[in-house]
Amino acid sequence: MKRIQAIIRPNRLEVLKKALVDNGIGGMTVTEVRGFGRQKGKIEIFRGVEYKTDFIKKLKIEILCKEENLEKIIKVIMESVREGEPGDGKIFIFPNEEIIRISSGEKGKEAI
Repeated sequence: MKRIQAIIRPNRLEVLKKALVDNGIGGMTVTEVRGFGRQKGKIEIFRGVEYKTDFIKKLKIEILCKEENLEKIIKVIMESVREGEPGDGKIFIFPNEEIIRISSGEKGKEAI
């Protein structure tokens, strides 16, 4: 089993969600995050005062999947969120040692 973690622009969430559902991928966790990298900060104006924001708002998407679905999910994410600009995000892949569904006690692939 794998855990896919993707950092994406907030405006791409609904597009990604629809693409995942359309491809039979049934669940994800979304967390609001902030970060910085190649995409530079921006100037915001609040009550006439300029503020430079170095940390950009992003979303962290987490999906648990079977090994055989990994490449399909990565492809769906890439096609859904890529705009071809710095700040499009990143995808991280982690091994997932165990999954346990709290309500039933199911473990492993059955718990996804």
